[in-house]
Amino acid sequence: MGHGEDAVFTLRAAGAALVVDAAGPVPQVLHWGADPGPAAGLRETAAPALLNNSPDEPRRLTVWPVERDGWSGTPAQRGHAAGTATTPRPELVEVQAVPGRSGGGRIALRFADRVSALRGEIVFAMDEFGVLAVDQSVTRDLALAPGAAEPYTLDGLRVLMPVPDRAAELLDFTGKWCRERAPQRGPLRFGTHARRAHRGKPGHDTPFLMALGTDGFGFGHGELWTVHLAWSGESEYLAERLPEGTGLFAAVLGAGELLHPGEVRLADGERYDAPTAVFTWSGSGLDGIADRLHRRLRARASHPAEPRPLVLNTWEAVYFDHDMDRLTGLVARAAKVGVERIVLDDGWFRGRRGDHAGLGDWYVDEGVWPEGLRPLVDLVRGHGMEFGLWFEPEMVNLDSDLARAHPDWVLGPAQGLGPAARRQYVLDLARPEAYAHVRDRISALVGEYGIDYLKWDHNRDLLEAVSRRDGAERSSVRAQTLALYRLLDELRALHPGLEIETCSGGGGRIDLGILDRTDRLWASDCNDPVERAQIERWTRMLVPPELIGSHLGAARSHTTSRTTDLAFRLAASLTAHAGIEMDLQTASDEELERVRAWAGMYRELRLLIHSGRIVNADLADDAVQLTGIVAQDGAHALYTWARTATSPAGQTGRVRLPGLDPAARYRIRVRGDLGDPSRHQGRDPGWIAAAAADWIDLDGGVLAVAGVPLPTLNPQQAMIFELRRLP
Repeated sequence: MGHGEDAVFTLRAAGAALVVDAAGPVPQVLHWGADPGPAAGLRETAAPALLNNSPDEPRRLTVWPVERDGWSGTPAQRGHAAGTATTPRPELVEVQAVPGRSGGGRIALRFADRVSALRGEIVFAMDEFGVLAVDQSVTRDLALAPGAAEPYTLDGLRVLMPVPDRAAELLDFTGKWCRERAPQRGPLRFGTHARRAHRGKPGHDTPFLMALGTDGFGFGHGELWTVHLAWSGESEYLAERLPEGTGLFAAVLGAGELLHPGEVRLADGERYDAPTAVFTWSGSGLDGIADRLHRRLRARASHPAEPRPLVLNTWEAVYFDHDMDRLTGLVARAAKVGVERIVLDDGWFRGRRGDHAGLGDWYVDEGVWPEGLRPLVDLVRGHGMEFGLWFEPEMVNLDSDLARAHPDWVLGPAQGLGPAARRQYVLDLARPEAYAHVRDRISALVGEYGIDYLKWDHNRDLLEAVSRRDGAERSSVRAQTLALYRLLDELRALHPGLEIETCSGGGGRIDLGILDRTDRLWASDCNDPVERAQIERWTRMLVPPELIGSHLGAARSHTTSRTTDLAFRLAASLTAHAGIEMDLQTASDEELERVRAWAGMYRELRLLIHSGRIVNADLADDAVQLTGIVAQDGAHALYTWARTATSPAGQTGRVRLPGLDPAARYRIRVRGDLGDPSRHQGRDPGWIAAAAADWIDLDGGVLAVAGVPLPTLNPQQAMIFELRRLP
């Protein structure tokens, strides 16, 4: 398709739109955000002012911004060929635009750069939910620059999208182990707000999702523009605002892979594909962003279609104490309460009596399991449950047969390895023989025992991640990430139906790249429900509940030492992919009965939980939280009212339930299955007492517009409401 004066291309879906003007040597984005309709005048109004003390032509922010355009900000491309070819000049040679069947579509722009001797491509693909995925690549082509010979060293390739000046407030995330996805927000100032994940993975402090929005945006209100990098290696996110703006716009929002020096060197014919950058716009707040991203994930052919089974993971129940008698009792109690899948965690393989040894030796420890895992697998299957097994395939202990036999398979410089982390190092999966060893050992065990499920862990950052293969030391973070992807893909192809959970010391590797290859994520190693309430709330910005593992832990948290009531722990673990880690053998008969009731409630409601739309009330008091899951047709909903701390105010007044139809009428009840939460008051609001006894009917306008008074709970307490829309 041509790219002359009439070449304005539009992608639109679900109220969002992208408009690209393909005129000129490099196209530019005329609009990204709310669908403006025909918008015939966008090109006519596209020329910005010519500023004082500036280039003699108005600046244009192109889809591939470089200095040639007068762009003084972070460039889309940075690199060189032995110190030359440092000023890329891509020029458009081809446009292909294909509309989508259900909205959206695809615009592919191809470029030739005679300075860098690269052919480039950027593809904008909008799905039917209005989510914009942008893929970018470069290929070395020496025919473009006769006489050039040196490989091109790529230092960075980023997607940068323009945002308007009303996007004045910034939100991204930080965190640490057991406190992942902690939000941080403030005004977008002049300069560059850059977040770089330099841990060999996204990390516990990953930016996760960078958002720019109108002042004061919340869950249910405000206009937002966001970016997420679908990549499980190192990344760079940025929001940048220059005094001169970005042509038509005020700032840029972007992301790309963070490359190590010399990591990508392109010889003639070699290609680099950047990770997909996922951009989302919403005119209805953060919940609108989450809804679009959840719909996108749920539309995948690979998305789990079966009900998500109730899981018991053995880690916090037995740790490394893999005693068959103890596990037999645990499995029996798990079956009694309604568990549907047992996962045997760390400690089953050779030499693994603690975290100091054994990683890499993926053979069942004959000293602990003289008959192999068969007795346990048969026991689990005899109770009608699935069987899963823990691995940490990318890691190795120096105290292992593998490391002793192949010390050069450990990532690290020849001058000597740096410090261990959790007593372990990283195995060079990009080395073919190491890759084959791990693949074959996992595949053999999956085949021998008919394993249904793998928990795939990754418990340390990558530091000095250089490979010593082929007689040279080279940075290998990118190669390691691509090898991980190949390994996951190959194992799933070898064992159709195998499910894989991604874990990285909990929530250290949560991104859409890993979720393309896995079926569940472990959001945090923290089973403390107070912490998880926040961790999972923000994890749900990107990931729907059915992909987030949430486990019932012990009364006294393993990671924080906080003690919480059973009812609160049960409520916190209900509205995701529920599981158990507490030692059920220490539970009283009364506690077991409550866990059994919770398991029944999960099975009853999981179709709603795992398909509904997430909504969050915007509340002035940070100590309380109202989160809902509303069926896509609006006919059924579940809300959790929780308090984590005390507040100055004695009561909250009327609280609106988001996501309901004000014109409808609803039947509502308090679900008391998990126990009665403790209150910090003398008596409930009158309607609560009635709804606790039976269903009551209320107008949607009361629930969603005026709001209803809710109980003042004591800290670390929660109450659950169920609603059904009346005909």
